[in-house]
Amino acid sequence: MTKLKKERKIFNLMILALIVISLGMIPSSKDEGMYPLSEIHKLNLQEKGLKIDPLEVYNPNGVSIVDALVDVGGCTGSFVSENGLIITNHHCAFGSISRASTTENNYLENGFLAKTYEEEIPAQRVVVRITESYEEVSEEILNSVKGIEDPVVRSQKIYEKMIELSEKYTNLDESIEAEVSEMFEGKSYVLFKYRLIEDVRLVYAPPITIGNFGGETDNWVWPRHTGDFTFMRAYVAPNGKSAKYSKENIPFKPKRHLKVNPNGVQEGDFIFILGYPGRTYRHKPAEFLTYQEKYLLPIYADFLEYMINYLTAYSKDDDELKLAYASYIKGLANTMKNYKGKILGLKRTELYKARKKEEVQLQNFIDSDDKLKEKYGNLLNEINTTYDQLFEIVEANLWFNLSNRFSTLFALASELKNYATEIQKPNEERIDDYKDENLAQTKFYLYRLISNYNKEMEKAVWVNLFKYADNFSGRSKITAIENVKENKDAIVFLESEMLDAKFLNQEIFSKLLEDTPENILNYDDPVLQFLFKLKLQMDDIQNERTLIDGKLDMYSASLIEVKMLWKGTEFIPDANSTLRFTYGYIKGYTPADAIYYSPITTLKGVIDKSLYGNEDYKIHPKVKELYDKGDFGKFADKLLGSVPVAILYNGDTTGGNSGSPILNAYGELIGVNFDRAFEATINDFAWNESYSRSLGVDIRYVLWVTQKIGGADNIIKELGIE
Repeated sequence: MTKLKKERKIFNLMILALIVISLGMIPSSKDEGMYPLSEIHKLNLQEKGLKIDPLEVYNPNGVSIVDALVDVGGCTGSFVSENGLIITNHHCAFGSISRASTTENNYLENGFLAKTYEEEIPAQRVVVRITESYEEVSEEILNSVKGIEDPVVRSQKIYEKMIELSEKYTNLDESIEAEVSEMFEGKSYVLFKYRLIEDVRLVYAPPITIGNFGGETDNWVWPRHTGDFTFMRAYVAPNGKSAKYSKENIPFKPKRHLKVNPNGVQEGDFIFILGYPGRTYRHKPAEFLTYQEKYLLPIYADFLEYMINYLTAYSKDDDELKLAYASYIKGLANTMKNYKGKILGLKRTELYKARKKEEVQLQNFIDSDDKLKEKYGNLLNEINTTYDQLFEIVEANLWFNLSNRFSTLFALASELKNYATEIQKPNEERIDDYKDENLAQTKFYLYRLISNYNKEMEKAVWVNLFKYADNFSGRSKITAIENVKENKDAIVFLESEMLDAKFLNQEIFSKLLEDTPENILNYDDPVLQFLFKLKLQMDDIQNERTLIDGKLDMYSASLIEVKMLWKGTEFIPDANSTLRFTYGYIKGYTPADAIYYSPITTLKGVIDKSLYGNEDYKIHPKVKELYDKGDFGKFADKLLGSVPVAILYNGDTTGGNSGSPILNAYGELIGVNFDRAFEATINDFAWNESYSRSLGVDIRYVLWVTQKIGGADNIIKELGIE
């Protein structure tokens, strides 16, 4: 930027500041919170910058903006037309686009457009859920465990009661699914009712060079230039009920859809977001952060990185394999980078020290009052002691989790051992999967596991698992591996015996399933017996972990109680995939010394990045062609001189908010949330005004790509853009 331009920009900002002051300053900072719907009307939003009646946002007795929100397979989406058109993220539809693609019709690579209803194709495995209602059921849940002091029994009874209420209020004939969600551990519970829509179809997806521009290089990073959006449509049977895909189905008519504002936003503008944030852990004690920083995050991040590198190399020379693994690798990479960001954030912010200091102050508060001391005096000590018990077994616990998730061999042996153990019991005492009425389905699952066995991949998994296990000590030692190592090298055992275990033969396995439980459990196969021993230790570890978690749930309820007394205020419950509200402002930030990030990127940044020679920055040729012509249609920002691409704001979001609508002060759609800045991955543990920033695609880029790149004038018209 030239000195003259810089001085002019500073002058313009000064004038703008004076105008804002003369009109009454709108705050640019916000309070932490992913607020449940019940809390929205306590926020005085009009003072914060909202220009409409808060009842327009959420009206418990009528239709409001929240009725346009949907849960899209674990992400968020919103209706943007009266005919069931939904906008969400490209990465939320990635799996469906990938599954619909072939090497001949690669919709992932080239994009997809349906110009008519008839051309829309199923978004496989996607189910849409719409929040219909909610009600408090804490009293009913907690009454069911009165007098129960055993933490394992208490947790199990709470879980059973939650399932009982969920099943009681589920009415699939009316397309209603009920679900009880825990708002505060061991303390408060809410019953949500969701309307299901099972027929969801792809309408428009941009090419991957737009929808995933920047790839893993830019994932969790700002500045960002990703067109992370996709359009889908919800369909129902002619009678209005949920139905599987059928040509006779008709577009769903939502109670409310969002109005799209093609003018976008400017820096400092008020915004609000509705969505289904996945899970946060902000009310956990300090030692929970030790568990995350020292154990879970580094162990999982390292293993996921190993699997990503292996799968990428494994599929790189085969287009069909590359397509088959694309969604899986993307999911692993997203989680891995998130975990690495959290590790860095925990170290930078020294959050553990801050929370430990808070607990010292809390203990002083408890000790200052005899009644509090009698009830809560030993609470923090009990919590710390219980975490010490967890740390003794945590490495083994996480190792078994990884083994069960990534090894077909281990998953198969675990299921086989469960099967042989359970069928010895009377039918009514068995785990559901092994009851007589479900055995056929369970056996089908076991056969599918065998058919999915991949020797090369299994070898890669176990080489890494054996390496990890070598570093464990004490009660986290994997005893079955230690026993093998007394006689032979673990890798020799893997290559000479494990990978070709005889029970993997389908004919042998079929006969084994029909044998007696005793013969299954004593089957003469050293590999199966090795895996059974692993399973035995895993069960012991999991039982101990269940006891520990049960204790911590009970302690958490007490911790919340006493912290509310100390702070003299109610707390916002942690996110738990239920519908939440947050607000904020379009706002930049300083991630490190001497660096400031402004909050809006443009198409020029896409072109600039394409010059780097990085495969993640490959661009669609039409993007460059239109940019060179200056063909921005009606979607350019006059001040920026280009099409805005992404926006940055200080709303409080986390996983599950992907696809959430970003709404302006008038409740109009101006963007779609898709990510957080790298520093904000720590949002799951704590939100902070200085570094917590969320990222979204600007609606102007959505519209420009849809019209100019996709040629989807039908969608532009349906959105009401003239």
